[in-house]
Amino acid sequence: MGTREANPANFAAGIRRVLKDGGTDEHAAGVQWFFKEEIKSHGWYTADLRRAAGKCRRGIVKERGLPFLLRVADQLFSGRNLEEKIFGVFLLEHLTDEVGDGEFRLFESWLPRISSWADHDALVHSLISPMVVAKPGRTKNVFRWAKSRNRWLRRAACVALIRGARQKMFFSQIKRLTAMLLADQDDMVQKGLGWLLRETAKFDAKRTAPYLMSIRERAPRLVLRTACETLPAGARRRILA
Repeated sequence: MGTREANPANFAAGIRRVLKDGGTDEHAAGVQWFFKEEIKSHGWYTADLRRAAGKCRRGIVKERGLPFLLRVADQLFSGRNLEEKIFGVFLLEHLTDEVGDGEFRLFESWLPRISSWADHDALVHSLISPMVVAKPGRTKNVFRWAKSRNRWLRRAACVALIRGARQKMFFSQIKRLTAMLLADQDDMVQKGLGWLLRETAKFDAKRTAPYLMSIRERAPRLVLRTACETLPAGARRRILA
């Protein structure tokens, strides 16, 4: 993947050609098995995809700089293929401390392009969540996403707070968000909320266990069961009783 292409669109087209030729039909069929939605996949293994993206990232940053890299990633996340979107995220992972509010708005604009939990979690957990930790005022966005009719934006509201939860941040925001989404019937949202509460409980069990007790009568079983996974057995039994 050279850097001779004249503009981000052409460069992204070159990456798409490499992705199309580099996967396997056998693994593509295996990828589809994981999803309820129909997924367009070239059949790349994640480790190989990340390795290729890292090599590409180094070449672009060296020759053209971070702004060009962002524009290439934007082109790729506009695609319909799973590997294109994941590759776009992999180009930018570990670079979130070098970008600011403009890039946060760019990543937010990608949320409506999501088509599966895989590209959702790559985008939100790898790019958006660390930027929320870096600037806690960005938590205001999650409450707007939580009101969306789009299931992926509601899931994003949960996943965006996970890295902060691991640092014992955002407990009041997590409780507020939980109250907003506790009655949500969408399984992808329930799984996202359960994941958030599980990480909160794992790193801050002292505050989280009593909170889970207070909502156990109202919480969907999927949310509660996931939230309790890292708690001691006794606390888990009491909450799930």
